Amino acid sequence: MKKNSSGIEINEIYNEYTGDNNPAGSFPFKRGVRKDMYRGRLWTMRQYAGFSTAEESNKRYHYLLKQGTTGLSVAFDLPTQIGYDSDHAMSEGEVGKVGVAIDSLSDMETLFNRITLENVTTSMTINATASTLLSMYVALAKKQGADLSKIGGTIQNDLLKEYAARGTYIYPVRPSMRIITDIFEWCSQELPKWNTISISGYHIREAGSTAVQELAFTLANGKAYVESALEKGLDINVFGKRLSFFFNAHNDFFEEIAKFRAARVLWAKIMKDLGATDPKAMMCRFHTQTGGSTLTAQQPENNITRVTLQALAAVLGGTQSLHTNGYDEALNLPTEKAARIALRTQQIIGYESGVVNTVDPLGGSYYVESLTDEMVKLATVLMKEIDAMGGAVSAVENGWMQEEIAKSSYAFQKSMESKDQIIVGVNQFQTVESGETPSFKIDDSIRQQQSEKIQSIKNKRNADEVKINLEKLSSACKNGENVMPKILESVESYATLGEIADTMRNVFGEYQIH
Repeated sequence: MKKNSSGIEINEIYNEYTGDNNPAGSFPFKRGVRKDMYRGRLWTMRQYAGFSTAEESNKRYHYLLKQGTTGLSVAFDLPTQIGYDSDHAMSEGEVGKVGVAIDSLSDMETLFNRITLENVTTSMTINATASTLLSMYVALAKKQGADLSKIGGTIQNDLLKEYAARGTYIYPVRPSMRIITDIFEWCSQELPKWNTISISGYHIREAGSTAVQELAFTLANGKAYVESALEKGLDINVFGKRLSFFFNAHNDFFEEIAKFRAARVLWAKIMKDLGATDPKAMMCRFHTQTGGSTLTAQQPENNITRVTLQALAAVLGGTQSLHTNGYDEALNLPTEKAARIALRTQQIIGYESGVVNTVDPLGGSYYVESLTDEMVKLATVLMKEIDAMGGAVSAVENGWMQEEIAKSSYAFQKSMESKDQIIVGVNQFQTVESGETPSFKIDDSIRQQQSEKIQSIKNKRNADEVKINLEKLSSACKNGENVMPKILESVESYATLGEIADTMRNVFGEYQIH
């Protein structure tokens, strides 16, 4: 019997389906969150980009916008993600390497130079320092004279998956949950179009989970965030509309399509059970990125085919936003050529393939419908197991979620080494590599440039104002006050990201792996 990557047995043929057939745009939204889906408008075509300095990343953003990107997606370097300024000793060797270095509002001003924030939506892959990066974005919008009610975008802001799968956390779990709900509350009043969290299965899958685990763990994390917001007294019908998800798209074509459809069904039922009555608060709206861990350094051109299949699965699964990886990303940051091919892949699917001409074109497929139901059933079993532990926070704190992901990762590695799982060009169909793939590397001189910028900012700003604002932030952290207004004031006085993170570290402490 053949099985897919989640261990689901696949029949030789499927001859019937007796499940529900509700139309797109109606509960539980299996066929899509809008009744007209891509006939009304295509998904947002994003390209994840950020490297080196704000100046260099700004050039790439202008290039992508000219090529037809319909939304920006910002990658931040590791020091920015974990709250260290570029001149900190912990930043050595990492500044600008896997994303752009942002140390202060000055860098954010440069990053979006000549880009009107009212005219674009921006997705920021940032978690532990999401509150600070969002504040910088808002401060810049205010300087541009923007109407904050028109500013749209997303911050990832999902710390549970950081503890479980990725590792760019700062504070312990409970204070992190508090900061997240502070962002929910503040944005509902000040930034109504902003998606306040992108609950991310992407990194859970990248760490080695199965598709079913990605689905179950992500939605369990989402449920924990909702419950935390409800405990704070927030209205589920308000903040629920601003929740979004971020899923991975891997190579098992039909499994991925079924996973996306199952996610909508499961989330709609979760939100209804938690008290949502507005249909928009029950919708699982999600961004998809093609699978970074599926890219191979061997025969990298094969990745163009992988990315195409993954992107098509995301579209047939009903994604609202999509990023396609560059074929060379197993070797280095994407070159301009690779980024262009990745974007063109989306455009060809959207404008040439015809798959957007009808809603949920695979709806009614015996196989896809049966697989969707099986994904719902297996994910529900896992989520009940998490509920029995006390929820996702407990499952992360006791290490259960991390252990389950590790087991799946190990099982996949064994299957690849035994050739039960064929990876073209890696364990089968190998060729002698020419080594001719263009490379795009960032050198270590970036750290010196950023350090000089930081010193220049500190020389020019009002040091007393910075000190007062950071003291206000510290007090807000201690007394339970919403931290967002104080972070925004600190940002606007040109306090650095590291200074803000250190202020919060001094109150909350740092997360320790037990």
